[in-house]
Amino acid sequence: GHIVRNWKVRWFVLLQDKLLYYKIEGGKKEPFPKGRIILDGCTITCPCLEYENRPLLIKLKTKTNTDYFLECCSREERDSWALDITGAIHAGHPVQVQELHKMKNSFRLLENISLHQIVEKMCDNSTGIKLTRNLEQGNRYKETFTGSALVDWLISNNFAVSRFEAVTLASMLMEENFVKPVGTRSTEAMRYSDLSEQFLDDSTALYMFAESSNKNISSKGELQFNIVELSGTIVKQGFLVKQGHKRKNWKVRKFVLRADPAFLHYYDPTKEENKPVGGFSLRGCLVSALEDNGVPAGVKGNVQGNLFKIITKNDVHYYIQASSKVERTEWIEAIKPLT
Repeated sequence: GHIVRNWKVRWFVLLQDKLLYYKIEGGKKEPFPKGRIILDGCTITCPCLEYENRPLLIKLKTKTNTDYFLECCSREERDSWALDITGAIHAGHPVQVQELHKMKNSFRLLENISLHQIVEKMCDNSTGIKLTRNLEQGNRYKETFTGSALVDWLISNNFAVSRFEAVTLASMLMEENFVKPVGTRSTEAMRYSDLSEQFLDDSTALYMFAESSNKNISSKGELQFNIVELSGTIVKQGFLVKQGHKRKNWKVRKFVLRADPAFLHYYDPTKEENKPVGGFSLRGCLVSALEDNGVPAGVKGNVQGNLFKIITKNDVHYYIQASSKVERTEWIEAIKPLT
């Protein structure tokens, strides 16, 4: 938001020269746009690291110097939006768009690797990456490592087979806010370089663990909990409307479906911290679509249809609305194999 700096779920529509956004009420977008972003003269920053706990941001700066911060629900979705928006901004420059396609695709090399497990091993006192003090232009930095040191460590620990793959993986760690640039060399690369050149395989570029990563690692019990529930492979994610357990009201939540282990977590998109507000194991769950004719028992409030229900093995009932029958079917088909 421009006045109150809170985060609201909006439905976005990209046109040839503008980006429209709409309010969502009861799981449906309103007929008239809440606002618009004129793309002529815009500059785009992706990934944008101005909010530490929101690594999936796109920043748009209009030619009148108005900043818009847009959060997506996955790295793939963010890169896809950034690609399409950049294409609209540079519609007359197809070569630039083609290069962006190549860079976007290069970030899909290592999707099967759990970043949480890599960070855990990086922080191991005996086998982890060596942290050193460094001095750059009069500034002293504690517990840092160089870009080339991280690339060497990723290859030596068999997380990558080439320096190109290691740089790609290091870029993902930086994108997801596990690693952050410090010092002039690495920070300027993040701000001004192309997407494929923002992490530097260089002995003069300094990096360190992001504060949010340190907070997770400071508590051994919390780290183990996160690894068990949150380090599984992301199968599907997106925004759905969920009924509350106590007040029975409906709220938009960002859902993330993970496998190995199978968990479904949901997040409040209006909160600064990127932590689940709830979630549950899918083992032993039952998931099914609900009929759209009438309001099923247990459901209250403003129901738009496209409902489905998940019953956990502890007999907790979750009622969820999708935006369409197709989306509901996609979620049910993604969840069923994990139960």
